[in-house]
Amino acid sequence: MKVSGFTIVRNAIKYDYPIVEAIMSILPLCDEIIVCVGKSDDDTLGLIKSIDSSKIKIIETVWDDTLREGGKVLADETNKAFAAISKDSDWAFYIQGDEVIHEKHLPSIKSAMQQYINNKKVDGLLFNYKHFWGSYNYIADSRKWYRKEIRIIKNDKNISSYKDAQGFRKNDDKLNVKQIDASIYHYGWVKPPKAQQAKQETFHKLWHTDEWMKQNVPQVEQFDYSPIDSLKEFRETHPQVMQQRINKINWQFLFDSTKKKQSLKLKLLMFIEKTFGWKVGEYKNYKII
Repeated sequence: MKVSGFTIVRNAIKYDYPIVEAIMSILPLCDEIIVCVGKSDDDTLGLIKSIDSSKIKIIETVWDDTLREGGKVLADETNKAFAAISKDSDWAFYIQGDEVIHEKHLPSIKSAMQQYINNKKVDGLLFNYKHFWGSYNYIADSRKWYRKEIRIIKNDKNISSYKDAQGFRKNDDKLNVKQIDASIYHYGWVKPPKAQQAKQETFHKLWHTDEWMKQNVPQVEQFDYSPIDSLKEFRETHPQVMQQRINKINWQFLFDSTKKKQSLKLKLLMFIEKTFGWKVGEYKNYKII
């Protein structure tokens, strides 16, 4: 079984992306990792080159910042990386620059790839998600967060990145996937408040117009993590590759997870989801088989 990893990144240092940790977390499962490094305002290229592994293959790209509708440039760059993986790879493991795999899940991920490698009905593997917010001690658990997404796909060039690169499609159809016993640890909302604010002021431009930006993104020095409706405390362990970054945290965010800033309707929907595992009205960019 041959596995290729692939990812995209730009301005990782400027916006404090844990891209090195992301890559290192999937390295044990991959025979190669394609990293499309976009032209940056910092030394992101040097950062990726500093990773001590012969498995890393770098492709330098230039992002088309005119593709501002729906984050299309992210899918564009993701497709460049996917197109560059070895033709004889069986699986392609996609990881975003703020996503990390816990080492405890590596055996089950490998087992699932081995189990479904020759099953032509299976297009990909579906992961659960843990979305961290404000600090490494809280997980966002309200209805606005997606619970699952595809991160491993067959090396089938009929598959391509979909919309803003959150998921994938095959000839515009949803992929047939198997749910696996593994989670993505998503750290996109755990950054120093200044870095998070800078990211907001730039990243939303991939989706929206300048006018929308003026109306919806406050021009402040630091991002305010406090206006969040629901969090729960995280009492497990983080991936080992994240530990050094976690030890360097230099800001404080506290939240009373017993107090939910939600309407009665939302509280009822959350109760149904947590009790029965059914998220009413959930959008699914995949077909579980």
